[in-house]
Amino acid sequence: MTLLFSLIFESLSRVRLVGGPHRCEGRVEVELRGHWGTVCDDGWDIQDVAVVCRELGCGAANGTPSGFVYEPSTEKEQKTLIQEVNCNGIEDTLLQCKHSEDVFDCGHDEDAAALCEIPESVRLAGGLGRCKGRVEVKHQGKWGTVCNAGWSLSAAKVVCRQLGCGKAILTQRFCNKATQGQGTIWLSQVSCSGQEVSLQDCPSGNWGKNNCTHEEDTWVECEDPFDLRLVGGDIGCSGRLEVLHRGVWGSVCDDGWGETEDRVVCKQLGCGESLSPSVKARRSFGPGVGPIWLDDVHCSGKEQSLEQCQHRFWGYHNCDHKEDVAVICSEQ
Repeated sequence: MTLLFSLIFESLSRVRLVGGPHRCEGRVEVELRGHWGTVCDDGWDIQDVAVVCRELGCGAANGTPSGFVYEPSTEKEQKTLIQEVNCNGIEDTLLQCKHSEDVFDCGHDEDAAALCEIPESVRLAGGLGRCKGRVEVKHQGKWGTVCNAGWSLSAAKVVCRQLGCGKAILTQRFCNKATQGQGTIWLSQVSCSGQEVSLQDCPSGNWGKNNCTHEEDTWVECEDPFDLRLVGGDIGCSGRLEVLHRGVWGSVCDDGWGETEDRVVCKQLGCGESLSPSVKARRSFGPGVGPIWLDDVHCSGKEQSLEQCQHRFWGYHNCDHKEDVAVICSEQ
């Protein structure tokens, strides 16, 4: 009877990742007896994350971030359902791991989170680097191209985001002979709004059913992946802010910069909360050198990355390096 109850119980349980930039990253939530709740991070480790990644059909486990950093924050009335999770890493579901439902002394600032790789299902081939090239998708274990019929910049935006590249800057509705693909043309009539997590979430024609030729293969170019860092401090959680653009590090002008923007940076770096430093403390890191990439940055506070905040075009500013932004985070 106990075994039967366990099997029934596990079949009713579910897991999801909330607040992350894609379905394979975020705060861990489980469903027990019809209610969703969080998981306490007491004892939470990479083996537990590996099981979550496997249950969700994601790639390899990449990290155990704090669930506290993901927005929207957990609602106060939402309960923490399990704690002391202890997986050996080979279980198929999180609820198969040893755990306790007798939760005590565990607030939502201790919510567990998971960072998994996104399964490779789309790529840009034939270009310089992984963020430029012919759009190819993987279906039934085989790579094939995407016909340009119905393609738009919105679809290119989805591809760039799915690949972890920067913004979509170019999409061509044809490929020359040197860049045309071979084999199956998997997709046609792809219609994206631009908000989808993956290209496979966009409506399209039936897989492999089209009358396209490889002259109609789709080509997309994205900006290089966005990255940022804090330099000049003793640790990576304080210092002058620098962002990476086109392979070159540059600074950010402080016009319009405030506490909300500080919070986004600290969150993106996994460095806890902003300490709201004084102007004198910010200036202690000194001026930068090289390009000033961003100016007039404005964030709502809900962004997962500074790149998602509003700002002028890259490299457009009316600043000098005396106005470089610096940020100090709590490190936790």
